Amino acid sequence: MDEGRTRIVHGRTPESAKMVANVRRAATITAALNRLTFNDADEVRAIFSELIGQPLDEGFVLIPPFHTAGGDEIRVGKNVFINQNCTFYDLGGLHIGDDVMIGPNVSIITTGHPVEPSQRRSITIGKRIVIERNVWIAAGAIIIGGVTVGENSVVAAGAVVTRDVPPNSLVAGNPAKFIRAVDGDATA
Repeated sequence: MDEGRTRIVHGRTPESAKMVANVRRAATITAALNRLTFNDADEVRAIFSELIGQPLDEGFVLIPPFHTAGGDEIRVGKNVFINQNCTFYDLGGLHIGDDVMIGPNVSIITTGHPVEPSQRRSITIGKRIVIERNVWIAAGAIIIGGVTVGENSVVAAGAVVTRDVPPNSLVAGNPAKFIRAVDGDATA
């Protein structure tokens, strides 16, 4: 079921079977991807393009290893850089804008489960994440489903983003909080 930004998948349904098949597909593709190195940029780009079902521009760079539980709901803009050991769970939809830089060990997780113990194993919930243009997500940050990270923003190393980040902002901490505005001419 798709309710705007939220997707709910109930267990033991055709939709959950499709989700599991997609996880298997992604595991096979990422195993091939993760055998490559930084020097295999063209092959990395080709395999990642197969994973997400979308052509990528020459400015796309990903340093393996990379992990995902699907891949087909990831959309990537131009000139995107993804450093090593990132994990993207994309059931809810993951949109990455142009000129985004993602540091090592970043987790972008659109999926979760209900808090209620009786429903935890039978329902998967996906909430879309949008990373707007020119965002920098620093090492070890975690982005949780249902948020938008606004244009030109910086997510500090180790931050846990649980709510929207306004454009031109630096956020840090757990949960991430606004630290200061980011000037278009300043470096963070």
